Amino acid sequence: MIDHPSYLVHQKWMSRVLELAKIAGNAGEVPVAAVIVNSDGKLIAEAQNRRQRDFDPTAHAEILALRQAGQILRNWHLNKCTLYVNLEPCPMCTGAILQARIGLLVYGADDPKTGTIRTVANFPDSVFSHHRLAVLGGIMESVCRQELQFWFAHLR
Repeated sequence: MIDHPSYLVHQKWMSRVLELAKIAGNAGEVPVAAVIVNSDGKLIAEAQNRRQRDFDPTAHAEILALRQAGQILRNWHLNKCTLYVNLEPCPMCTGAILQARIGLLVYGADDPKTGTIRTVANFPDSVFSHHRLAVLGGIMESVCRQELQFWFAHLR
């Protein structure tokens, strides 16, 4: 474990993400959650996957958190915010993150099926990206991955 102050802050928020993800998993959703924090370290928005509950294919945690943050800040430019999520975002969510101009994306586990930050594709560094997204992956990676694997193992 790294004992750097910023790592401890990232670990704090990722722990909150994991709490929310567990709630989503208990509700029958894929256990993914997201938290958005402003530059002062204040919680702005938090959400969990709601596709099953809302019958909405776009109700991913990241999308819901971005919508909530925009409404609270009354601005869709979220460049002074950090988005935390336990799983590398999919193409839809990565596109929304880039559109929102998130200042920093912090995520836990890579997604070898649909991850578009660095695993399957690299949207932030592609020619179609108008925003250079700062990314920090691997925060509490083993815990994030284990929680997802545990949930999927019990689904089968």
